Amino acid sequence: MHTLNLGILAHVDAGKTSLTERLLHTAGVIEELGRVDDGNTRTDSLALERRRGITIKSAVVSFAVDDVTVNLIDTPGHPDFIAEVERVLSVLDGAVLVISAVEGVQAQTRVLMRTLQRLNIPTLVFVNKTDRAGARYGQVLLNISEKLTPNAVAMGPAVTAPGTRDAHCPSYDADDQRLTDRLTDLLTAHDDALLAAYVEGGETIAPTWLHEQLAAQTGRALVHPVYFGSAVTGAGIAALIRGIKELLPAAQGDADGPVSGTVFKIERGPAGERLAYVRMFSGTVRTRDRLSFARGPAAAGEGRVTGIDVFADGSDSRSASVGPGRIAKLQGLGDIRIGDAVGIARKAAEHHFAPPTLESVVVPEAPATRGELHFALAQLAEQDPLINLRQDDIRKEVSVSLYGEVQKEVIQATLAEEFGIDVTFRETTTICLERPSGTGAAFEIIDKDDNPFLATVGLRVEPAPIGSGVDHRLGVELGSMPYSLMRAVEETVLETLEQGLYGWQVTDCTVTMTHSGYSSVSSTAGDFRNLTPLVLMAALQQAGTTLYEPMHRFRLELPADALGPLLPVLAHLTAVPGTPSVDGALCVLEGEIPAARVHELRQRLPSLTRGEGLLESAFASHRPVVGSLPRRSRTDRDPLDRKGYLLRTALRGPGPSGD
Repeated sequence: MHTLNLGILAHVDAGKTSLTERLLHTAGVIEELGRVDDGNTRTDSLALERRRGITIKSAVVSFAVDDVTVNLIDTPGHPDFIAEVERVLSVLDGAVLVISAVEGVQAQTRVLMRTLQRLNIPTLVFVNKTDRAGARYGQVLLNISEKLTPNAVAMGPAVTAPGTRDAHCPSYDADDQRLTDRLTDLLTAHDDALLAAYVEGGETIAPTWLHEQLAAQTGRALVHPVYFGSAVTGAGIAALIRGIKELLPAAQGDADGPVSGTVFKIERGPAGERLAYVRMFSGTVRTRDRLSFARGPAAAGEGRVTGIDVFADGSDSRSASVGPGRIAKLQGLGDIRIGDAVGIARKAAEHHFAPPTLESVVVPEAPATRGELHFALAQLAEQDPLINLRQDDIRKEVSVSLYGEVQKEVIQATLAEEFGIDVTFRETTTICLERPSGTGAAFEIIDKDDNPFLATVGLRVEPAPIGSGVDHRLGVELGSMPYSLMRAVEETVLETLEQGLYGWQVTDCTVTMTHSGYSSVSSTAGDFRNLTPLVLMAALQQAGTTLYEPMHRFRLELPADALGPLLPVLAHLTAVPGTPSVDGALCVLEGEIPAARVHELRQRLPSLTRGEGLLESAFASHRPVVGSLPRRSRTDRDPLDRKGYLLRTALRGPGPSGD
């Protein structure tokens, strides 16, 4: 048996979960179709998912197509849960991107397709809901070609009786000239040998060869076959399943090679035990094996595997081992986290989508449950690290990072239903970031001036290219002091840069250690951890920082006569519109708007456009803040206030002294 790890991705409400149900039903895994509206689908297993009718957490379910085992991963469609999609992308062999035949290509569809193309993930497109009123064929194909990819090829002619329960989605025969002509034009553009055969062969290429080349180029993410159908009626599903089997590449891997896998999901079992969903790329893991796991370039820990569950025939079952290409739930790895590499790391984890741009303070309605709230949020952070808990010990508050208001509502409901904790949220604010404006340097020498710590630390801060993050370098000899002390400085640099001059995270900079020194008798790692924030923030003050806010790219479709009243509103929201495009009574306007103002624009749009305006938006970039600079309250001992910092440090003791 071969294995294919398949992701189902879509804009919210395109019918992604319904398609999953239909695939499972067609494969014989389930006897009756579940419905999202009824809350009885196989992959929406959370009570909250069933009640709200949306997918919140990715879910794995398996079915067989002849000799291929398909591990199907159903992902959320709502943009507030894009982090779940991001974690799944790293484990896919192929994807099906679902589009509604009524709404066509939508904002999230474009974001997803761009990411799939950037990662070279082989992708089929399934146009769903052909049975719904307003379903279109030609216009949606044009939509796909113009907005997603010019390398799309329809695998069937026009839908008959669209918009009705009798909608039929025929497939082209392999030798149908309409298909062979399109494939010839498309495939020869990417293959010189095929082009030569076409020219030399009198403009005829055998259909079997075209199909082989279609599979090869689909597997290389060069072309994207398009299928039409309905998850509700089953129209077009058989053709899609054939495409999944014949056009998407199966997983590869050496069962006898070194163990290598990626953790893409964490959940808790019935007894509270941590379960790690791992996609295996090579090697074989067996029960009682001792596994190491890494977090980025550093080792994170190890543990002994106490249980393995693999996916097959619609459920997971206990197994003695799991090999390459498979997905398994591993038990026993207590400290493992999402994104960790099991065994040998393939490459550093990448972020494919923008991080959350909003945050809010979570307030327990009963102050006595504050400790329970932190514990509950920590468990939620295991499942979604990007909510990024921020503990303020001074104000006894905890805040979370968010993608949007729906995510906030889900966190609130989850805390109430699963942990029995009622909470409210403070007003949502935008997450800004800081970048160094110039170069700054500072140092403090052991036993000199007012340095109370048995350590010498010197640091230089310089700007780095946008998107590069933080790069820590040594400008001193590696052997100038023990590695544990060097490591203490590096770790503290990264921790300290989480709060810059305005309280926001500092990024895109190079920090170089320029001075080092210690007492072989008395110095501890704690001395270096306590001194480093003072030195680093002094260097950062000298460099200065520029504050940036997140910007969203927007696209508005509205009646042309509504443009005039809309423009002053956009100016008030500090949006930067481009040149409008007017075609008769329709106007299209694109531009950028601060992330913090998108919600207000969405609320005001209906009254400004008589309910006819359509808004698409997605994160674009960060720009320098214009006007007053928002400050974020600090949660540390505030090294910008030297006197207060030293007093608070003395009250807390010398700090950690271990490695």
